[in-house]
Amino acid sequence: MNSIDLIILNFNEVRRRSIKVWTSIPAEKLNWKPDDKAMTCLEMIRHVLESEHYYHLAIKNRGSLSTFDSPFENLPYTSVEAELEFADLYRKQFIDTVKSFSEEDLDTIKIDRSESGYIRSLGDMLLRVAYHESVHTGQLLDYLRSAGIPRVRIWD
Repeated sequence: MNSIDLIILNFNEVRRRSIKVWTSIPAEKLNWKPDDKAMTCLEMIRHVLESEHYYHLAIKNRGSLSTFDSPFENLPYTSVEAELEFADLYRKQFIDTVKSFSEEDLDTIKIDRSESGYIRSLGDMLLRVAYHESVHTGQLLDYLRSAGIPRVRIWD
């Protein structure tokens, strides 16, 4: 197994566990949030899916985008399943892009996000994308605890 295969395995494992959490949220709690300034559960799920699409485009661009016309922007929030279904095409495109890179690309391609405070190698950036999703999945687990909702076991 090479580095690209391991990165894809990590993306798939992170998403598998995220989906376990996301689909465990009762429909009546999808609009719950811990305070007025926080995202709702469903908004956070969309944020993760939309951010992955943004990161995909930024990686292809080798840096941040000057404009981002999000295909998610005007969609109504309905369900976790609808969010996942809509994002599926973008997820497949992202994974195909990752598969197109070589081992050497992981070190030699630089992603310039200077406005966010960093320039990183492609390999580092790909790990950051997965980490972003992982952090928000943990955040949703905390939401569930705060809301008194049983938490699904993700450590299988």
